[in-house]
Amino acid sequence: MSGMRDLFQSADWKKEKHVPVIEAPGKAKKGDFIEAKVTIGKEIPHPNTTEHHIRWVEAYFLAEGERFPVQLARFEFTAHGESVQGPNLGSVYTRPEAAFSFRADKAGMLTVSSYCNIHGLWENVQRIEVE
Repeated sequence: MSGMRDLFQSADWKKEKHVPVIEAPGKAKKGDFIEAKVTIGKEIPHPNTTEHHIRWVEAYFLAEGERFPVQLARFEFTAHGESVQGPNLGSVYTRPEAAFSFRADKAGMLTVSSYCNIHGLWENVQRIEVE
């Protein structure tokens, strides 16, 4: 039986439009808030059509020595040109980009996952040192 890790895909975000690009500092001071931004399709834009879009992004932080990660945020992108006139005939489209901040008392791993309605689950990970 395969585990959850087999469900997630990852790649170099400069060559693959589905990978969440994490923009966050590699170091932070204990007690300070860490500002993070996540973009899907930073180098190669991801389609945002009714038929093919990023549905959501989730962010987790696993602090050193902890057993389970903490969910930091979940963002849902729900406007993809849908309309009563038909697919891609609407006038509103959501860009799969989100910003959030969090505080951590220990170093750890920031993991961001995204879901494409056609190509499944993707993830990226960044280590953050806390001094």
